[in-house]
Parts: sequence; structure tokens; C-alpha cells
Amino acid sequence: MKLVFVDAAGDTVDRVSPARTPPPSETVDPEAVHVVAMGPSAELPSSIGISSVPAPDGGSRTSAIETMRDVPLEVGACPKGAPAGVTCARTRAFRIVFDDIDRRHPLISGRSVIGEVGGALVANAGAASASARVIGSSGRHRGKLRVHILRMTENGPVAIGRDPEDAARLVREEIARASSLWGACGIGFGSPDAVEVATVDPPGPWLLALGCGAGLAASGGELRFSVDGRELVVPLAAGTTPKSAARRVASLLEKRGLSVVVSENGLSTAGARAPVDVHVRRKTKTRATITLPASGVISTDPTFEACIGKANLEDGLQHFGDADAVAGTIEERAMVKAYEDGDPSTLDVFVVPSFGGDARIGESFIFADSGAVKNTVIIDRAGFRAHRASFTLAHEIGHVLLDQPGHPDDFGADTPTRLMDADAVNPTAFGPRRLELGECARALRQSGDTTPSNLLLPWPLAPL
Repeated sequence: MKLVFVDAAGDTVDRVSPARTPPPSETVDPEAVHVVAMGPSAELPSSIGISSVPAPDGGSRTSAIETMRDVPLEVGACPKGAPAGVTCARTRAFRIVFDDIDRRHPLISGRSVIGEVGGALVANAGAASASARVIGSSGRHRGKLRVHILRMTENGPVAIGRDPEDAARLVREEIARASSLWGACGIGFGSPDAVEVATVDPPGPWLLALGCGAGLAASGGELRFSVDGRELVVPLAAGTTPKSAARRVASLLEKRGLSVVVSENGLSTAGARAPVDVHVRRKTKTRATITLPASGVISTDPTFEACIGKANLEDGLQHFGDADAVAGTIEERAMVKAYEDGDPSTLDVFVVPSFGGDARIGESFIFADSGAVKNTVIIDRAGFRAHRASFTLAHEIGHVLLDQPGHPDDFGADTPTRLMDADAVNPTAFGPRRLELGECARALRQSGDTTPSNLLLPWPLAPL
């Protein structure tokens, strides 16, 4: 007697994929599989057991995710290519799902099992057994996350949770959910326990943004500001652009023994030129403190604007709008650039107490916009509180992986079951939790190992 896994088309398979669609009301489920027992009719068992085994390299779990015991078999059709003369008995069709919300839905309750990409389903009956690895539509790929949990103020309360340890726990749980959901595409983020999670203070005034308003060239004047208490005066000749002024500022600061990085941001739709940021650190790599001059304004030039960037989270993070989405606000840039590692193949996640201004709970900076900030996600406390009604972290990661700022319902039919829907909030199996095959393909096309961002690397299956 032999056990095999069989897909909806009747083919024997050794790999199965998590379901990507909502629970079907029809009796025929194209994403379901069966376990079939083949052999002499007298040897066929009346039931089998099916266990879902976790990925060996997916986390700290070592025991089975779920076990279905005494799954009944009924005499039925044999799979394609079965030997002549054998009798076959099969289970009901069942689908692989990624969480208990799908698992318990009445339409598939009793015929679904929670699976993990990289793991396996194992069927057994007496001495006979069969296994099928759980894999996505395009193999398995892994993205690298770095998480920064912001405090409200220096040494103040953390953005989420009771304390840094509790905040890290909440973050790792959300990463696990994002991995499970993106598992429909074969994409994961490794063991949540291995993801780098740090609690950090909001950066003080350490960044000088030139051309921070309209991005106009200078008419003639000067910049005046202090760095670590020492004032600096920079003449601005007529026609000086933000980029050339930034280079001049950097040169003068480097002569004082400071470490300076100049980064040009994306061009907003409201600006003549892109704003340019000057990051100033001491030789010890700590951030320097930039302040206004002892008297007067930072720029005496009537057309050349300059701003000092810091993150003040007590009134919410000031977020970008449609006009400055490519560059981000100066507060966002001051926060992100203080902690990013400069590696575009790392996806940085920032957790903040709240956004200022409206009901936003998450946002992202994508690679295609060619700004200084890219492959970055920001999510606030409300985004975590939305939990499985919105999957905010998985949604914002989706913008980065798909390298796409918009939502499906911005351009076509509103399908609130899709993860990337703009405004769906629904904690049921028909909420925003589905990824289409086209989205899986686009994620690898835009963020795979052959792309400039190189976010998703092949993740070979580990032996069970």
C-alpha cells in the first residue's frame, strides 16, 4: 500500500502551495489537495493521519504545527499514472492555509490545515507514509528586515508595548504574520527571533536640509548656524543651488574634523529642485547637534531656504503627502537617515507612536522613486493595533516588494480581500489577506536577486 499527495487536476505532487484565494463556496476547490492510498483493496486503511511540519529554518518551533488524526478515506478515482489493477481511496479535498482565521471558516472547517512555507505535510497510515513540501508559487525567497522601535522622547516610553522587551515581542509576532501571509508567494523573512530589532531614541537636530521649501537657487545672502556650539557662516552667491551649497557646507564642516554625508532627495512636485540633506556626525560616529544662530535666521537669502531636521514624535511623525512622497518630510528623513544602514538590500522598518495630521497608520518608501530614502516602511501604534483586520506591516512591505506606490483599487475594481487594497478593514477570512499570482511574480521581478534593490534572495529548502 502506498500514500501519495494529489492535486485538484489529479496529478501526483511532492510540493503543495498555500491557498491564495478566499474559502470557496463551490465543492470543487482548485487550490485543494487530496491524500490518496493505493493498493489492494484489502490493504487500504479506513483513515490516515496528516501532520503539518514547520520549516526547519523558519523559527524556533520544533513540534508539528497541526495534526489531523483519523482523516477518513473513501474509495475514489486513482491519480494519473497509477498502476493498473490498484484500488484507490482518498481523503476529502483540503487546502493549506496560513492561519486559524482561514482554518476555522465554516466553508473549509474540517478540510484545511495550517502550513508553513519551507515546511511539509506528512501523511501516514501504519508503515506507509508520504510527504509534500509546502512551497510558494515561485519557489522560496527571503527578505532581510531591520526594525527600529522609536521612543516617544529620549529615554521615554516606547512606541508600542509596555517596555522594549514587550515591544520587540509584538514586532516579532507581526513579522511572523507578514511571513505567513507572503508565504503564498513563497516569500518569508526568516526566523522572527533572528530579525534585528532595536529600541532607539528619536534623533535630535542633526541634519541640515538645503532647499527644503521650493528648492530655489540663491539670490545672494548667507547661511548661519551652529554645530556643537560653534557657529558657521557660509556665503551664498547668487545662483547657488541646494546641491552646490551642501557641498560647500560639507567642506567647511569636514575642515572642523566632523564626518559629513551629503544626500540628494527625490524631487517633489512642488519644488524647482530636489532638497539636499547634510548629515553631520562627530568622529565618534555620534550625531552632532545643529542649532540656529545666536541671533537672526538660518538663511538671510530671500529665495534660498534651509531647515534643521530632527524627529519630534510627541505630536506625531509629520508624514509625506502626494506632493513630497518621493522625498518625504524633513522629520521623516531625519529619523530614517539617523538609523538606516545604507544597504538597499535591507528593508528598514520604523515603529513610531503615531503619525501627525490624519488617520494614517503606515507608509512606505519604494526603490523606484529614486529618492535618498528607499526600501523603508514606517508603521505606528494604530497599525499594530489593527492586527489581522489590516495586516498593516505586510501591506506596507508589499509596496516595497512590488515597488509600486498605488493600490489595486486606485486603478481597477475594488477587491477588499486583496492585501494591497487601499482601505479594507476586516478581520475575517474575507478581509485584506490575499495575494494574486501576478503580484507574486511582480515582487520577484521588482525586488528579486537580479534587481538593483536585491531585496529577495533565493532561500533553498532545508532538509526536514
